[in-house]
Amino acid sequence: MKRGFYTIMAAQFFSSLADNALFVIAVALLRSTQAPDWQAAALVPMFALFYVVLAPWVGAFADARPKGQVMFISNSIKVVGCLLMLWGSHPLLAYGVVGLGAAAYSPAKYGILTELLPPSQLVKANGWIEGLTITSIILGVVLGGVLVGPHIGPFLQGIDVPGISLGIDTIEQSALASMVLVYAIAAWFNTRIPRTDVALRPMPINPLNLMPDFYECNRRLWRDRLGQISLSTTTLFWGVSGNLRYIVLAWAAVALNYTTTEAAKLVGVVAIGTAAGAIVASMWVRLDQACKVMPLGIGMGLLILLLNYITSLWVAVPFLILLGALGGFLVVPMNALLQHRGHSLMGAGRSIAVQNFNEQACILGLGLMYSAATGAGVSAFASIAGFGLCIAIVMYIIQRWHQHNLRTHPQELEVLLRQARDEPSH
Repeated sequence: MKRGFYTIMAAQFFSSLADNALFVIAVALLRSTQAPDWQAAALVPMFALFYVVLAPWVGAFADARPKGQVMFISNSIKVVGCLLMLWGSHPLLAYGVVGLGAAAYSPAKYGILTELLPPSQLVKANGWIEGLTITSIILGVVLGGVLVGPHIGPFLQGIDVPGISLGIDTIEQSALASMVLVYAIAAWFNTRIPRTDVALRPMPINPLNLMPDFYECNRRLWRDRLGQISLSTTTLFWGVSGNLRYIVLAWAAVALNYTTTEAAKLVGVVAIGTAAGAIVASMWVRLDQACKVMPLGIGMGLLILLLNYITSLWVAVPFLILLGALGGFLVVPMNALLQHRGHSLMGAGRSIAVQNFNEQACILGLGLMYSAATGAGVSAFASIAGFGLCIAIVMYIIQRWHQHNLRTHPQELEVLLRQARDEPSH
């Protein structure tokens, strides 16, 4: 791997670490104020909102500037959202601002991979960056739980800077102040990301002109015989897993009587399995073989149903690791295939924006449904059953869709798969 790849990984690690710790801190902050349960559930769709609303513009913005610069600007927006939460804004509003920064960050983060590396290294690169991202999720949710817990939280709250009044009076506020420092570390790494020799694509003077362009990019990816399969798979996976993060917190509370700090560790357990699956997939699965992992999605959905019958921690931990491993092994090859097809069809930034739009729209839709169900009194057990069935049924449909493409367009798919095997470096 080129040296710049490791700088990208470091920047992504610290930014994702702060994002996930902030999620747990926001949940704890809402619970400390006795906010309704639906508000904590609504954190997930609020984070996804700007991914959907700004999708036509963030990809073009990432293609118009050096990717490291875009990541620095986006990280600065996340800092603003963190400070808003620290200074008393409603956590839903503040976390939405963090989501705005993340929406602009993502096309640059993934887009630079296709500019820096050849297609033959994309699965490996995705495996490492997804594995590192999952590691940051593990550490982030655990860090967030620890910072609002009974041991580290009071210690941070007691730190006093002589002559300066920071207005930090609670454990949650102390934890939020710590997140600002983590985002600052990520911002420093953003400034060290090398600029590639890929030509920039200036944004049009009239921003509205990007809407037809985004629609065409979306249509082009959905019409591509490999793009449509990889996009539908990753859309489903991230739509469900994005909401499963909160559902595991809710499940642990009712099934194991866990606090937010304790339940956050179980979210990290799922992420351990996902990281392991991602790394194994990066070593074993070639880009042209990505579609062969789709049956794992059906198995993952069926496994989620069994979560409702687990009441012991000793059973829950290996089960959640296995569940995460199946997801990691599934999503890394499909994500790499999607990046390859998107880069070939329309450019890195625009293709990642299309991917984010579809995936985050799924997170947003499922998150709103879950928030509404929570507000109506539907239990976490019923929600888990619904999510598991959703994954299994839709993954079966996607698999049949790909089999239909193989039967009806064999020559076209052979050409596309050969490109995935043999296309030279960009």
